[in-house]
Amino acid sequence: MQTRRELELALGEQINALLSAGRALSERSAAHFHAGLQPAAFHIARWLYAFGPARPSAIAEAVGMDRSSTSTLIGRMRSLGLLDSSPASDDRRSVIVGLTEEGRQRVAATLEERGREFQARTENWPDEDLARLADLLGRLTKGERGSAGRRPGG
Repeated sequence: MQTRRELELALGEQINALLSAGRALSERSAAHFHAGLQPAAFHIARWLYAFGPARPSAIAEAVGMDRSSTSTLIGRMRSLGLLDSSPASDDRRSVIVGLTEEGRQRVAATLEERGREFQARTENWPDEDLARLADLLGRLTKGERGSAGRRPGG
């Protein structure tokens, strides 16, 4: 029987392994999206795919990048025909950036590829295991405190 501390260390190791695998998958996804772009470009494209056109400053904030780097990547993606821009309706000095049709198609294909890889890793898992893992990860990311196994006074 493992101690609470050993269980917490084992959990930490598995979370670290999950994050590492996630980073590796993100790198492969970015290369699938466009081999000539930095991986951060895929994060921008994926955000635009999910949320639609936006100002570059809003994109930078949403993806956790500085405005200068975001602006540089947006410029590069525009030159490759993946993004387009138009003046903002409420402020002609500002622009709104969105995916072109080619950009949308590339993001969709990349997300489909990611989905196939994820599905291959879990295809033999019972539905109950998937549901339980999703529930537990949700609780962990929300910072929920469980009541089971709590020590008195802790």
